[in-house]
Amino acid sequence: MTTYSFPAPAQPDLPIAGSEDRFPVRRIFCVGRNYEAHAAEMGNTVDRAAPFYFTKSGHAILQSGQDMTYPQATSDLHHEIELVVAIGPSVGLSHAPASEVEIFGYAVGLDMTRRDLQAVAKDGRKPWDTGKDFEQSAIIGAITPAADALLDSAHIRLDVNGETRQSAPLSDMVHDVREIIAHLSTLYRLRSGDLIMTGTPAGVGAVGVGDELVGSVDGLEPVRTKIVA
Repeated sequence: MTTYSFPAPAQPDLPIAGSEDRFPVRRIFCVGRNYEAHAAEMGNTVDRAAPFYFTKSGHAILQSGQDMTYPQATSDLHHEIELVVAIGPSVGLSHAPASEVEIFGYAVGLDMTRRDLQAVAKDGRKPWDTGKDFEQSAIIGAITPAADALLDSAHIRLDVNGETRQSAPLSDMVHDVREIIAHLSTLYRLRSGDLIMTGTPAGVGAVGVGDELVGSVDGLEPVRTKIVA
């Protein structure tokens, strides 16, 4: 029996719509600049040849419906609404080609960003970790099983205090879900429990204490949070 010098952290997980089971989260991959209009509003262009990625720890997850505490070390917290892809149990320990990667389901997520820290990192040609990967920075709703998710003509949307901030068809993604999985599979061995946050449309902006955020994708469970001190 393995013993530890202190209690091991709890396994991050997410609810599954229509089930009492939970989805154990392994890693979170995030796609950058996957909507052309968002890239433009940030002063960038998209790379149509291939997506690029950053990561978040599974321990950055905040359950939908819980309050987000305004994070330390920032005065410019931004929202980014995203479609989240959950990788299913068909992927074993050995490398699986993209065609064999099973999509377990889909969810709606918020990639919360310390924009000021990200800007400093960009200016210094440094990694984005401090701007992207911090406590409660991945707020994700319940996962809808893939068989129940009809996303062909779906829209993604974020409302802040009842007013729409972000809205776009998922078809606006530069790289669609299968393209992302195909490319990511050349870089990592995707395994059960991995999540992919597929990028955000235009309209990102700052939020503060007291703001209430509700994100949605047609046919999926919404994601909700309130920013608190």
